[in-house]
Amino acid sequence: MKFLLLFIILLGLNSILPCTIVAQDVKPLDESVLFDSISIPPLNVMIDSALAHNPTLAYFEQGIRVKKISLALNQKSWTKNFGIQADVRYGTFDNFSTNTAEGQNPTLVATKAIQTNYGVGGYLKLPLSDFVNHKSQIQLAKMDVDQAESMAESQRDQIRQTVIKQYNDLVLKLSLLKIKAKNLETTRMNMVMAEKEFQNGVIALGTYSGMSETAGNAEINFAEAKADYKTAYMLLEELVGFKFNILVK
Repeated sequence: MKFLLLFIILLGLNSILPCTIVAQDVKPLDESVLFDSISIPPLNVMIDSALAHNPTLAYFEQGIRVKKISLALNQKSWTKNFGIQADVRYGTFDNFSTNTAEGQNPTLVATKAIQTNYGVGGYLKLPLSDFVNHKSQIQLAKMDVDQAESMAESQRDQIRQTVIKQYNDLVLKLSLLKIKAKNLETTRMNMVMAEKEFQNGVIALGTYSGMSETAGNAEINFAEAKADYKTAYMLLEELVGFKFNILVK
């Protein structure tokens, strides 16, 4: 009776386990060739593109141009104290003249006339504050330009460092993905052989179960590596501002 019960249990396991392995899709991994052919663009290309597309850096560079214009205006501000002034008027004007005749007292003669009067002249202003503060204003304007340039350069350094870190992270994630893909492919092939050997009674149930667990872990590790690679790729793509089309679907 005991032998009959044991035979029924083994027969039931033998009929259930192969179905479980089929559900795991043990065929070879077709994507492994694709992973080996992936080529990431050069780092210098990534850095140049990130510098060209970074909105914060563009804002700082625009600020530099504004500061330089302000500096130029301050350097030429002294010209506002010199100038030419013109005046033109048209209308009816009262004209006064003195009529002098020999032997007579001068008499004032007033007349009205429609005419155009105009005048041209130059002017010079000498405000003391301009002479005292002009040099300081120029120095402040130059300091503003230097500060804006320093902020822009600091942003460039930060962009370069971020791209380098993300680039190397993507290279690492791709390397790990290739390793996990090859490991998964090997594990799947081993499971195909193990299934046949178990069905033929070549290997024991415990050995088969251990290999099945190893295959399941390989599937999980590959899925995690693939997700990590996609994340690193998308972050770098967002950072550099262009698509380099090496994303694994």
